[in-house]
Amino acid sequence: MPDYERISITIEPDLLRRLDGHIAAHGHANRSEAVRDLIRNLLVEGARADGPVAGSLTLVYDHRQRALSERLVDVAHHQHGIVLSTLHVHLDHDTCMEISALQGQRSELQLYAGHVLGMKGVLHGTLVISCERA
Repeated sequence: MPDYERISITIEPDLLRRLDGHIAAHGHANRSEAVRDLIRNLLVEGARADGPVAGSLTLVYDHRQRALSERLVDVAHHQHGIVLSTLHVHLDHDTCMEISALQGQRSELQLYAGHVLGMKGVLHGTLVISCERA
């Protein structure tokens, strides 16, 4: 079991109430676990340094956009070093969602995501850096 440091924080009653609501909604065991998760997320998402990371790119696009599906596949094949896997989902007759598992340098993932999300016909998307890799 890892060692822990005990800390104390001062927090406004309204903010504590909101934290407790977050804990209840997300199934954390207690306040300490919730705060640890929030700190981890803050540190991973807020890191500016380039380095090895893992994450996901989720995008929603218009299936009717000419050749977009083929372009997305081609771009993923050209980036086979960072695109580990892609899940394709048909949301309705005209709209698809793709979720890609990515791994590589933070800057590579950001560049790849920017390129894909900027394609004509992509309606929305988000890159999420989930963890820093050793």
